[in-house]
Amino acid sequence: MGKKVLFVNQEINPYVPESEMSSFGYDLPTYMQSAGYEIRSFMPKWGNINERRGQLHEVIRLSGINVIIDDTDHPLIIKVASIPQTRIQVYFIDNEDYFQKRKMTRDEMGNDYPDNGERAIFFARGVLETVKKLRWTPDIIHCQGWMSAVLPFYVKTAYKDEPQFANAKVVTSMFSDQPNGDFGNKFKKCLEYKDAKASLLKKYGDKFDYLELGKLAIDYSDGIVKTSPEVKQDIIDYAKASDKPILEHPTTDIGNVYKDFYEKLMEE
Repeated sequence: MGKKVLFVNQEINPYVPESEMSSFGYDLPTYMQSAGYEIRSFMPKWGNINERRGQLHEVIRLSGINVIIDDTDHPLIIKVASIPQTRIQVYFIDNEDYFQKRKMTRDEMGNDYPDNGERAIFFARGVLETVKKLRWTPDIIHCQGWMSAVLPFYVKTAYKDEPQFANAKVVTSMFSDQPNGDFGNKFKKCLEYKDAKASLLKKYGDKFDYLELGKLAIDYSDGIVKTSPEVKQDIIDYAKASDKPILEHPTTDIGNVYKDFYEKLMEE
């Protein structure tokens, strides 16, 4: 039976405008499916996604969980669609407060949303709870974009004893596009869940910004991908100092290069 890869994407083309990140979100799952891997792919249901054009529909049996962040209940809504001309299903994490009627990282004026940190927390926990409901056990969890950057921390702490995630290897792809500001004073408290304790975050700055979030993702990942030369040097330096395996995103033979990278991680 083929190995299983969970892709946790910030963006996937064609549901959001084409970019380096959304192209990655489309291309890599497609390559890996062609290489014989079983795929599940997730992304946020950003407010700029046209549900009718994308043919999204709610999955009632997966929806209905409440994710508690900072003592507030946030209902989890799961929607699904199939990428045209592929056999890849995409699961969308949705919530009225965090995603509906709102754009992606920045608002109409180009300003970061002040609750971006909470949105990332909700997305990560929503993905993991949905995968549990699907009764699906990934061998690799591949995260891309700042929106997925807290997920490695959760996999290795709060969800480490869950049979579906206990043996999974986590990969984080580093991109150049990052939020401009920080995630506020409450971020560490909001991040707490089960064994994901705020005490584990003492080494990071008081206010999480993109650099601290990137460090968190690297520290709790098993492998790192540098997607392009434009990735900020301070993130690259931190990844190199971690001694984690680092893959330079290839321009050719993408499926085989990633397959080799995944298989080496699974052997460790």
